[in-house]
Amino acid sequence: MNSPNSNLPSPSDKRESVQTMFDRISGRYDLVNRIMTFRLDVRWRKRLVAEMDLAPQDLILDLACGTGDFAAQLNSTGFRSIGIDLSSGMLENASSDFVRVQGDLLELPIASETVDGCVCGFALRNLVELESFFTECARVLRPGGVLGVLEVSEPKSKILSTGHDLYFNKLVPKIGALLSDRSAYAYLPESVEYLPETKDIETLMTKSGFSKVRSIQLSGGIAQLLLGTRA
Repeated sequence: MNSPNSNLPSPSDKRESVQTMFDRISGRYDLVNRIMTFRLDVRWRKRLVAEMDLAPQDLILDLACGTGDFAAQLNSTGFRSIGIDLSSGMLENASSDFVRVQGDLLELPIASETVDGCVCGFALRNLVELESFFTECARVLRPGGVLGVLEVSEPKSKILSTGHDLYFNKLVPKIGALLSDRSAYAYLPESVEYLPETKDIETLMTKSGFSKVRSIQLSGGIAQLLLGTRA
């Protein structure tokens, strides 16, 4: 149960609250994201695509695509992409041209076994139900297709963990409040509460139809990749 002072919505309100929040911050989302991550998110996305080992011209779904910077990156490197996001504000504030669809990641508007890859960056915490998400990814992927997920993580090193906690839980909300929206960027660190342990996410992926499931820690453990192949 969320604490009385928590910025986390109740389970019944989560979908609508998340959609409204991202609509509200969409105009300055990319700017704040680049500042907060020191552009490490660009490097992490490149690593994710490299680990997925897909072929040129493969069709990739960018799930929770936001303003489409990852989808545009995929297009520029020889893939074909379709971006899907619940927030119409995010899609309307896209700074690049890409195929985009407003939709719920738990009910993807995509035919079964039609895509080669699915990527999802830092959005698991915003979903109402993770097993349904992984099941939908398995449904739309062709056999042998790959799912790649980027998420936050917690460094195992005590020193790194202390520094990460200070930055993520104390400074990030202040940066967000200064540049964008106070409540939205207070939600960001608190939403880690929704995220299961890595081993539990891997179990959900396996249960949902993925094999060769593995995880990779990034940048000392402040972020992680989760990968699986459609069985």
